[in-house]
Amino acid sequence: MATHKMLLDSVKLTELLLPATAGDIAALAAVGLVSTAYLLRGIAWDKPDPYRHLWYERPQLRDGFAVSQQRVTRNIAERLDETNKDVVIFWGSQSGTAESFASRLARECHTRFGLGALSADLSDFDADTISLIPGSKVAIFLLSTYGEGDPSDNATSFWEWLHQEVSTAVRLNGLKYVAFGLGNSNYKYYNRVLDETVRILDEAGTESLFPAGKADAADGSTEETFHAWKEEMFDVVFREKLGLQERGAAYTPGLSIVEDPSLSQIDLHLGEPIDLQKGASTSGTKLKTTAIRPLKLQSARQLCTAPGVSCVHLELDLTDHPELRYRTGDHLAVYPVNPDIEVRLLLQALGMDNTRATTPLLLNPAEKGDKLALPSPTTALALFRHYLEICAPVSQDALLELASFAPTPDAREYLRRLGKEKEAYAALVTSTHVTIGRLLSIAAPDAVWRDLPLSYLLETIQPMQPRYYSIASSSAVTPRQVAITVAVQNTPLPAAPSKTIPGLASNHLLTLTGSVADNTNATAVIASAEHPDPIILPSTVPGHLRVFGRIRQSKFKLPTLGTTPLVMVAAGTGVAPFRGFLLERARLKRLGKLVGPMMLFFGCRWLDGDFLYKEELDELAQGLGDTLEIVTAISRGNMGVETSGEVKGKYVQHKIRERGDRVCEMLSSGDANLYICGRAAMAREVAAVVEELMKKWNKWNDEDVQEWTRRAKRENKWLQDVWG
Repeated sequence: MATHKMLLDSVKLTELLLPATAGDIAALAAVGLVSTAYLLRGIAWDKPDPYRHLWYERPQLRDGFAVSQQRVTRNIAERLDETNKDVVIFWGSQSGTAESFASRLARECHTRFGLGALSADLSDFDADTISLIPGSKVAIFLLSTYGEGDPSDNATSFWEWLHQEVSTAVRLNGLKYVAFGLGNSNYKYYNRVLDETVRILDEAGTESLFPAGKADAADGSTEETFHAWKEEMFDVVFREKLGLQERGAAYTPGLSIVEDPSLSQIDLHLGEPIDLQKGASTSGTKLKTTAIRPLKLQSARQLCTAPGVSCVHLELDLTDHPELRYRTGDHLAVYPVNPDIEVRLLLQALGMDNTRATTPLLLNPAEKGDKLALPSPTTALALFRHYLEICAPVSQDALLELASFAPTPDAREYLRRLGKEKEAYAALVTSTHVTIGRLLSIAAPDAVWRDLPLSYLLETIQPMQPRYYSIASSSAVTPRQVAITVAVQNTPLPAAPSKTIPGLASNHLLTLTGSVADNTNATAVIASAEHPDPIILPSTVPGHLRVFGRIRQSKFKLPTLGTTPLVMVAAGTGVAPFRGFLLERARLKRLGKLVGPMMLFFGCRWLDGDFLYKEELDELAQGLGDTLEIVTAISRGNMGVETSGEVKGKYVQHKIRERGDRVCEMLSSGDANLYICGRAAMAREVAAVVEELMKKWNKWNDEDVQEWTRRAKRENKWLQDVWG
């Protein structure tokens, strides 16, 4: 009975669920179709268009910089095999010099010895794939050292791989290499990156084919040292060990250039820097940078009134770019613009009129997958004005190459002599600012260099590099406004002191402020024996004036606690970050917060006219009361009147020695942070005095004071922001 009842219930339920009318049937069918269609979406219909992105991509860019990056393997061994290269030249570069050397070396390997050579940015490849390079290939490392013995930003991953894997477990028995380092002996850890790399590679079983070379930027001999090392390395490695014969091969372009007048102005790169860091791999320790943005120049004022001295305070507005953020102590990278006079000289030497100079150009690497450090599409005028360092001195190596394109026999002979005779080249560069435009005009003053390929210039002239400035404002006080302190540099030529080489970025910024009429006037000082009178800048500048820049994160930071004591040491524009520090501490005090004691040692040449931010510092000292002491070191006196005889207290290190007890008390029992900002030579002298004082104060031995120094730096209690 129970079973019979269950069957009856089931029949009744089925009858209830069955459609009773034609309308019910139609409704059920519609629901079924809709459900089926939904489940098949993306399979049977509405499939994504694999070519949809092409509607939003400029056709002329498909084979250009952005796309070629995506197709490149990050395995260096695979890359060498794909491109049939015999030599890989790894470069780690902070200012672009090592990168320039690597490009030159790769070109010479091919033209002189017939070897395929790849210039490789260390950040473009996974470091562990270096161990896969076969013994039939040669690896060349060109590595720069900056700061406290740090690798360049693009070499950070390589540096970590060396110390974390190669130094412990990885064996590199098949790797054959040579290495060259770029450093500055004014820094304590001169060429440390090179030394550590060579040590670890040798311990890992590699074969060093030639002794490592070292360049020293302190005496300005980097170019000459590299040239001599390269020639000797070619003799030993390429001629003797590899048995290669030098040949005189013709120049082979590494990129193609196509004129395309059909492109409109909106398609062209006409000044905005390209961001080569987009898409690059980063490590946790790499210093981060923001995107490059045009920053409105809000205000400018002159900080110096002394004759022959110009230093400018600039305020830049971040309001239009909410994604840009900075913290007190960070750096601002500024992209300069070449002066018109140098651009005109180069265009005239190449016989380019305005039409040719502004014709749209498409640039593509000769080998698919190679990274191009220049924008495309663009124009020759934009390249020479914004994207190439045409104001940099021409190397001796380049003279011999340029000779093959010379328009006259006399020009060819002149360049060959300069390229072969060290003394003749030295006489030229110490008495003349040898830019590429000037050199072409000097070698052939009445001729046009019609046979000089534009591709050669784009490959051999270093891409424009940003210049870094310590930020002089506080993010807590002016979060949407960033300030920098710019000393306008004009470097006298050794053999002709009446002539100077103008600082590219500083004179460009000075020009923007309206202090000179145009770029021609800005560079006229090259041939002038006298410095101009002090320049009075307007208090504000037109709002349309902008500079391209980016924020770079720095480790040079205030401690988290406002009560931590500070010992700050600066000379010249090194006072910039300390202006930001003091503005931030003054704000804390106004808010009723406790502020720790601070000492600022500041060095300048003259008490009057060269004391940067004097009025502001006096005002900050009044507001901070007895928590801030400013100790000034005057090296020359008042308004150019030299001080007599007395040396004590002349420079900041002398003033630190005078106040040694107070400094040691703050660094020892007060647990103060020590900050040094300025020239590397000054920082080295200051460090030596501080260590000497601490050793005596604490009755330490040499090992004790060295351990204290290492610990202080490791714990970010001793921080330096130094240059040159």
